[in-house]
Amino acid sequence: QVQLVESGGGLVQPGGSLRLSCAASGFNLENYHIGWFRQAPGKEREGVSCISRNYGSTYYSDSVKGRFTISRDNAKNTVYLQMNSLKPEDTGVYYCAAGRQLLFSQGVLRPSDEYDYWGQGTQVTVSS
Repeated sequence: QVQLVESGGGLVQPGGSLRLSCAASGFNLENYHIGWFRQAPGKEREGVSCISRNYGSTYYSDSVKGRFTISRDNAKNTVYLQMNSLKPEDTGVYYCAAGRQLLFSQGVLRPSDEYDYWGQGTQVTVSS
């Protein structure tokens, strides 16, 4: 079965950390750019971070730069998002997506129905 599965979400206090995983099955993640997106209640889905397929180039939105780190382990067919110094505004459902190309508009990573695969999402709640 071809799919992306996110895991690692949960409830964490402000200032805490979580590591999200995006695991692929049925296809080789190494051949795709991978993006992480999040959607807070009542808001549109937004791009958080991405990593390129060839050279591992990375991008971070301004809101997470310096706190989140994206990485990939091609041997495990998995991409990770290490999230540190979490804030309440980081709360939302986090999704990963795989695409031959990723969409940027005005320098900002955008979600797109054109991506090849989307995961089902994992909930992250930052609250005391």
